[in-house]
Amino acid sequence: MDHFKRKTPEEILLSISKLHRGSLKIYIGAVSGTGKTYHMLREGHNLKEQGIDVVICAVSTLQRPETVEQLGDLERVPSIHWMKEGVEHKDLNLPALLERNPEVVLVDGLAHRNRKDAIFPTRLEDIKYLLSHDISVITTVNVYELEEAMEVAHKLTGIEVGYCVPSDTLELADEVRLIDVTPETILNRLEEGHLKGNTDTALFKRGNLGVLRELALRLVAEDVNDSLEAHREQMGYLGPSGATERILVTTQYHWNGSIYVRRGQQIAKRLNGDLHVVTFLKKGKPLSKEAVAFRRSTMKLAHKVNAHFEELPLRNRRCIPRDLVDYATKHNVTRIILGHSKQTKWQSFIQGSVIHGLLKRTKTIDVFLVADRASQEGERILPAHMHVLKEANTYKRLSKQEVEAKIEQIKRGRFKVYIGAAPGVGKTYTMLREGNDLLKKGIDVKIGLLETHGRKGTVEQIGELSILPRAKTVYQGVHLEEMDTAAIIRERPEVVLVDELAHSNVPGSKNKKRYEDVLDILEAGISVISTVNVQHLESLNDAVEHITGIRVRETVPDHILLAADEVQLIDVAPEALQLRMREGKIYAMVKVDQALNNFFKTGNLIALRELALREIADDVDERLESMERKSSLRGPWRRKEVIYVCVTELAGADRLIRRGFRIAHRLKAIWHVRFLGKGSAEERTREVELIAKLTERLGGHFAYQAVKSYKEAPTVFAHEANAAGATQLILRKSVWVKRLLGLTRHMDVLIVADSDAWQTAENRVN
Repeated sequence: MDHFKRKTPEEILLSISKLHRGSLKIYIGAVSGTGKTYHMLREGHNLKEQGIDVVICAVSTLQRPETVEQLGDLERVPSIHWMKEGVEHKDLNLPALLERNPEVVLVDGLAHRNRKDAIFPTRLEDIKYLLSHDISVITTVNVYELEEAMEVAHKLTGIEVGYCVPSDTLELADEVRLIDVTPETILNRLEEGHLKGNTDTALFKRGNLGVLRELALRLVAEDVNDSLEAHREQMGYLGPSGATERILVTTQYHWNGSIYVRRGQQIAKRLNGDLHVVTFLKKGKPLSKEAVAFRRSTMKLAHKVNAHFEELPLRNRRCIPRDLVDYATKHNVTRIILGHSKQTKWQSFIQGSVIHGLLKRTKTIDVFLVADRASQEGERILPAHMHVLKEANTYKRLSKQEVEAKIEQIKRGRFKVYIGAAPGVGKTYTMLREGNDLLKKGIDVKIGLLETHGRKGTVEQIGELSILPRAKTVYQGVHLEEMDTAAIIRERPEVVLVDELAHSNVPGSKNKKRYEDVLDILEAGISVISTVNVQHLESLNDAVEHITGIRVRETVPDHILLAADEVQLIDVAPEALQLRMREGKIYAMVKVDQALNNFFKTGNLIALRELALREIADDVDERLESMERKSSLRGPWRRKEVIYVCVTELAGADRLIRRGFRIAHRLKAIWHVRFLGKGSAEERTREVELIAKLTERLGGHFAYQAVKSYKEAPTVFAHEANAAGATQLILRKSVWVKRLLGLTRHMDVLIVADSDAWQTAENRVN
């Protein structure tokens, strides 16, 4: 985009009109009781302290103690009360608000319907009216009250929704903030009597709470993705952002076209990505009757699976790879899906191979080849619902080992993790606040390790919590402090708060990483509440580097997050986070400019926020699937998958292994890493150890095999993958790929883009 281009008169008028329009912020939650009103009122107080004129109107506390307390001294503009079927309702008093003319109005219930004789039939229209009069509004909504989510929510949970707001409502907002709360927390609040006023018991079933939470996470992630796309377009950035997947299926009007589209749908849903479907047509050449029928069915299927469908002109076969890559680049595609080639070597030479043409041109795009299983074993590739078959062992006596394992599980402390997209979102603040809440309930809570980074608001949240002394040590003449894990276990509090889960301990400590200390504490029967940023998850290391251009060195294996009983996201909009940064609430003022120009750039923060939302949505989905939920937002997968990662060189192997893990994890698959190299394992000890440790840390099976020449690689990989029952190969581009594809047509093959060619989010159009 040309930033120096003169604006049109229409663009100038639009910019001027925005100057006289109030801003809209929406707090969204899974259900009533997540704390939307609480956070809205707390923000009202913060704005008032800054000298901004704030009032409240039609705010419903439902007599919840914490929410009532937040009303404080905020000025109230009386709402209009009316009754319907014995229930009191509150409408906004528009004339009174216009006369008072505050800078900001706090109002609950965005999906509220007004009384019959009101000026406007809905609260949304009331709010638009206030915005047009330069009055800003902060409001709240539940995810199932959004039109686009209402039908899905009803289908998956059976809940009936009275009123909803249009699908484009979130697009009207200048800021959307998700208040993420785990089902366990909601159910605890319900049990303690803090959720008065809720009559729909179906909402508060644990499974339904999980479904609605996942729906909220994914919906906000989509909204964030839209803002990320707009930002990247404005800045002139090229290529995929690294925060989300975009899948492109290329097919022809043939009997197997629907198989490829269906497989693309599976992958797109499982990876939470958008789906595009394209086919090539020879201009002026009429289709056969059979092709016309397949065309109709392909277009119908694409519409059914919400794919963007397009027909591209076919110039000649050799042009297909170039045209396909041009389309993919234009649409920020991250993965191209097509079928294995059925050409002979001679046909490929004469006509050109589409696959090899693609591999030559794709730099930042993965290529996925769909298995041709029909010719070998007749296996269906279409999605099939997964049913877990339980053994009839109700009366079977447990073995001694099984009894001991169950006892250890019962004795183990509970583990809760607060996760955020970046430093400063409020993870430690929220952890401390929860610690004080538990303390008030008579639970013995201690701070095991706290990093306030000098943040005043965080220090104030320590409250009545006592801090356990740190262990002191000397390393290379420098006096250092670490969490005293042994002292915590001796002290035996019921709950311990531990900050910065990804921290590396001083060399010579019992454990290398703080998360290992946390595991020791949990094993001692002490519950732990901890914090971590999404960029510290091991399997996201490459995605974070792609987004920010920064390689994060301190990581935690993904299984630590999976081991947590609760994982809760602290969501903050990038603009709000940058404002905190400028005010010196995150780092010292001397570091602010540097941070804003590097990690805290707008594009980075938007992408990391989307990454965090999608990651926690996946975590929620995993937990729901473990409860044998019948329906899934991510859709079904084949019953059994075995992933086989092929490695022949150290460079880029870590990224390939992390990709293998993430795919295997999403598919509930067993996964193997096979490293072929010249020389024995003893001769390449360091290289083999590095890859083996990463594989084992992520839960895969590792093996090394020496070969005399890499010419052997295709045959060895194909043989070993068959022996392991592999259904999908994952590999990088190499000179031997062509031969391997000829030996593995009965398997899915994912050819991962070159890591060196990955562009960071700052790559501009030249």
